[in-house]
Amino acid sequence: MIAMDKMAKMNQATASRAKVKKASSHFALELNEITKLALPMVLIQLGQVAMTATDLAFIGRIGADSLAAAAVVIRLYFVGLTVGMGLLAAIAPIAAQAFVVDNLRVVRGSVRMGLWTTLPLSLPILVISLRSDQILLAFGQAPDIARLAQQYLFGLAWGVMPALWFTAIRTFMGAVNRPKPALWITLAAIPVNAFLVYLLVFGKFGVPRLELFGAGIATTIVNYGTFLAGVWITMMYRPFHGYHVLAHLWRFDWPLMRQLIVIGTPISIAGLMECGVSSALTLLMGVIGTRALVAHQIAFQVAAILFAIPCGISMAASVRVARAVSRNDGSGIKRAGLAAMLLGIVIVTMLTAVVIAARFYIAKLFLGESVDDADAIVALAAHLLLVGASAFIAATMYSIALGSLRGLKDTRVPLVFAGIAFWLIGVSLSYVLGLTGGLGGIGVWMGLSIGTTVYAALLILRFQLLASRFVLQSRYFPQGYNVVRPQRLNL
Repeated sequence: MIAMDKMAKMNQATASRAKVKKASSHFALELNEITKLALPMVLIQLGQVAMTATDLAFIGRIGADSLAAAAVVIRLYFVGLTVGMGLLAAIAPIAAQAFVVDNLRVVRGSVRMGLWTTLPLSLPILVISLRSDQILLAFGQAPDIARLAQQYLFGLAWGVMPALWFTAIRTFMGAVNRPKPALWITLAAIPVNAFLVYLLVFGKFGVPRLELFGAGIATTIVNYGTFLAGVWITMMYRPFHGYHVLAHLWRFDWPLMRQLIVIGTPISIAGLMECGVSSALTLLMGVIGTRALVAHQIAFQVAAILFAIPCGISMAASVRVARAVSRNDGSGIKRAGLAAMLLGIVIVTMLTAVVIAARFYIAKLFLGESVDDADAIVALAAHLLLVGASAFIAATMYSIALGSLRGLKDTRVPLVFAGIAFWLIGVSLSYVLGLTGGLGGIGVWMGLSIGTTVYAALLILRFQLLASRFVLQSRYFPQGYNVVRPQRLNL
């Protein structure tokens, strides 16, 4: 009897070890798959940030006021752009789930409806951009800054629509597991953008010196170029032309349009809140002073470079989670989210350490030698990078958790979390610590860090809750009983 008990325990221990080994093997495989999918997406995001950083590096050579104006413009410009990108983000889970079951109609229909949604969004963004100087003056910005910002937007505003169209195309490419063509387009655009900005900003090779207006025109030209390149690849090369995403473009699929709006609208509003926070903090820095505003933009640009990494991984997480949902694989959902989180945290933590060590040198890269108070601006920017280190890690966590939740089509609750964390906590603390508390720019960034950390914690808890529910669903209701809503398409 004792021997039989020992044998049973040994068999149980062996089975437990085998189960752990199998789970580890599945996790390693998921980590490998998400890394392969995320790498091109991360590089695309870094390419976009590199173009913005190039613009700012050239603009910084004009003067501190021009760089401060560019800081304000970029925040305002991306507030409008984020609304469209939020709606287009819904293409990823819809197309990814349809791709798993080989439903080409839904794949191409989601892309077509995404392209159509950009039209009513682009026009108000264009109109507001062309009247932004009055908006900036109403928010207490200096008249010279508002005037320079308007010059930049006169050139930049016309590129909103092609930028959104290219976003729809590259989201489709990622959803069907072919993100590399969008990467090659983006990488090719970086040197073209740098040359055009140099040419138009400083007036080289007989071209008039256009300064900020020239920088905006250069970005618009590049946006049209990337969109046309994406269209060409989609129509001419395998496997994309087999989807016929641009055929019968005038045909509307109203059920898909409704799904796109239902899923994408909360993403847009949440992104608008997040981008609005960035704009609000930039305006707070403008109230503090031009020096604080320039230092803030330098630190924020570094943060944007770091944030591009979890943003790309987040897109990959959304696709991988959506595919697991389509397979009714509850454990796969958890693995995809956790693998993406681990990948992002490891990479961004290492890069954050590098940024902290080289923060003074990094800040100097954005300023010309002729800029007034350059040493003071560099010192403040370096302090902001140090204060924001915790925010960089927290932003990685919330971005990937948010992408995982989008794969589950859970977008409404994260919207509520964004309002609480960013506005009720983050902006309020930034105002209190920065302006009324006398800490200046340091206080503004402390409030930002706290709000970002709260948002990350809420989203991670939400994903763990929904993923655990889905594990129960897949275990006890293998046909896909709806525990998490809305999670599945009726394909």
